[in-house]
Amino acid sequence: MNTLLAFIINSILLGAGLAMDAFSVSLANGLNAPKMSRIMKYSIPLTFALFQFIMPMIGWFCVRSIAEMFTAFQKIIPWTALLLLVFIGGKMLIEGIRRKEQENSEEITLRPQTLLVQGIATSIDALSVGFTIAEYRFGQALSACLIIAAVTFVICFCGVRIGQRFGTHLAGKASILGGIILIGIGIEIFVTGLLGK
Repeated sequence: MNTLLAFIINSILLGAGLAMDAFSVSLANGLNAPKMSRIMKYSIPLTFALFQFIMPMIGWFCVRSIAEMFTAFQKIIPWTALLLLVFIGGKMLIEGIRRKEQENSEEITLRPQTLLVQGIATSIDALSVGFTIAEYRFGQALSACLIIAAVTFVICFCGVRIGQRFGTHLAGKASILGGIILIGIGIEIFVTGLLGK
């Protein structure tokens, strides 16, 4: 197989694998805010794509320069992701229960700072991808991360749209379901991180 083609296919597959957590969170966001603005609809996948680009590049840089420090930091990645996602998911869950109790149909808006935390939480484990691309030259690492970001954007955009479609039908229950999904993702990242994947 052509080396360039193999590189592109590997990067796409890596991107698809890394985007699964972000896809689930995008789905939860779509469920929670089915009538979100056009800007937010594109901001969600763009944020996740940006973080999925930045994190592997940071990992690549760390492996090439400060490998020992990065190895020590890896141990807290599962804990960080768990805390961030359980916090956001728990907040969404509580808001959903309150909404249901009040029978209020008012839309919960996704704040930029919440989206930022989601981006960090779902991409923090992508730092370890720096190990798998450590032998790449800078240009190759940059290209791989750009492909990962593009794949993430497409997958997360689909997640938002699917979430919106079902969120409209689920009405008040959507926020509760979204919160449960986020907490579940946090636990999954934590468990797989501890088990060493």
